[in-house]
Formats: sequence, C-alpha cells, structure tokens
Amino acid sequence: MARPLTRNDDERAVLARLAAGVSYEVMPFPSTVGTVRAHVPTEVPLTVTATGGKGLEPTIATSIALRQAGYTVAPHLAARLITGPEELDQILTRLEAGGVDRLFVIAGDAGQPAGVFTEALDVLRALHDRMHLFEDLGIGGYPEGHAGLSDEQVRQAMRDKAPYAHRILTQICFDADAFLRWGAQLRTDGVELPVYAGMPGPVSRQKLMRISASLGLGQSANFLKKQRTMLWRFFSPAGYSPDGLVRGLVRGLPESRAHIAGFHLFTFNEIAATEAWRRRLLAEAGLG
Repeated sequence: MARPLTRNDDERAVLARLAAGVSYEVMPFPSTVGTVRAHVPTEVPLTVTATGGKGLEPTIATSIALRQAGYTVAPHLAARLITGPEELDQILTRLEAGGVDRLFVIAGDAGQPAGVFTEALDVLRALHDRMHLFEDLGIGGYPEGHAGLSDEQVRQAMRDKAPYAHRILTQICFDADAFLRWGAQLRTDGVELPVYAGMPGPVSRQKLMRISASLGLGQSANFLKKQRTMLWRFFSPAGYSPDGLVRGLVRGLPESRAHIAGFHLFTFNEIAATEAWRRRLLAEAGLG
C-alpha cells in the first residue's frame, strides 16, 4: 500500500486544491488520441507537445482531434518552428476552426529558427497584434533555471511574457523546495500568474532517464544523469512516482508565497498509469 500523501486535515485541504488543478502533457503519436479517449475523462485539461524533428503538424492535428473528442486542449506553439506572421495566422485559423481555444506558447527546441520568431515573446506579441480569440494562453516556467540563459534573463523574460498570459506551466522539476523558492521569487518580481508545477507522472526509470538525457531538464535531471549509481534515492524498483514531490509541496505551500495552483503531469504517453495515479490523488484528497 502506498504511503499517504497527507498527515492531517489541513494538508488534505491543500492537496484537494492542487488535485483539482491537474493537467496532462501528451506526445502526438498516432495512438495518442485513442489512448487518451480510453483512459482519461474529458475534464482533465491536456497539452500536446511539439518537437523540432517532426514540426507542428502532428501537434496541430492531434490537438484538433482531441478537442473534437471533447477535451480541453492547448497545443504547444513553438516560436522557432514558425516562419512568421503569415504561417502563424494559418495555424491559428486552423486551430480556431477546430474549436481549440487554448495555447501553450514556448520558444521551442529547434536549434535554428525557421523564420523571424526566435522566442515565445515574439509569438505572444504577434497574437496580441492579431487580436486572437484564444481564451487561455500558457507560458513556460523554469524553477531550476534555463541552460541557455542567465537567471536574470529568465526573470526578465517572465516579467515580459506575463502580461500576455493566463498561466505558467513549468518544466520538470523533482524538488519541492525549488518550486517554492522560485514561485516566491516570481511574486517578488510582480508575476502573479497561477503556476502549475511540472512533474513526471508514474514512469519507468529507464524511460525517464532517456528523456532527461535527451531534453536536458534542469539540475535535478542533470544530477541523476551524473549519479546513476544513486538512482535508488529517487526511484523505486517499479519506477518513478511523484508522491514525494507532492508531499513536499503540500507541506511547504502554507508557509510559502508561491502561487502554485495545481500539477502539470508529463505523461510520456504512459497515460493509463498517470490516470490511475491521479484517481488515487483525488481519493486521498476527498474528491474521488
């Protein structure tokens, strides 16, 4: 039996608030729509990833298909994959026609920009100029910093992007204290957007290490890559579980200024296992 996530009624109240704000990130594979429909209720919001290798087409097509299946969906709109305002308008027109009313705007991981957009702020400004119809815009957050930017550059970027956005979905972080420190710093910097803490869902250690090694997910993941013999400190034999991170956030949030509103789970398309974990979370929070 899994160890309880909370110790008392106060912690259960915090957990209930966070558990009500869970979303999933999924990858746009051919099987994704069917797998989501088989396991995930439509009330769970979704984001759909984009990668430089495959371009935006799988992201757009999967997002529209999921929206038409009744889900709330935010495709990753990667600035460095878009050639400019004309292509952006074509993408947005297609998403609007498909009923998609959310976006998650990022710079993207392409080494070379496809055109004039080089960072998320470029696209956010273009959306503003277009007078877009999207009801919710998400932007990325970096609790453990960004490999290509100084801490001050990251802080300034958040200040610049925040006026255009409605929420922050963070990169993966394994450290509750890092989330709390960073969240408090955001508010000190005048950024009041709700934060959704990015974390892996239940996933095998081999799969998480492969993804961490390929994407570069911050100091926690870098530590794991360098200290493979110490994996037992972070993973059970069955794989990773976000339980420990959730406990840390539940216990630390009441004394923190961080505005963490929920969890954003990177499913790595292990969707059935992630949904089973969410249902246990809801049950322990008294919401199941």
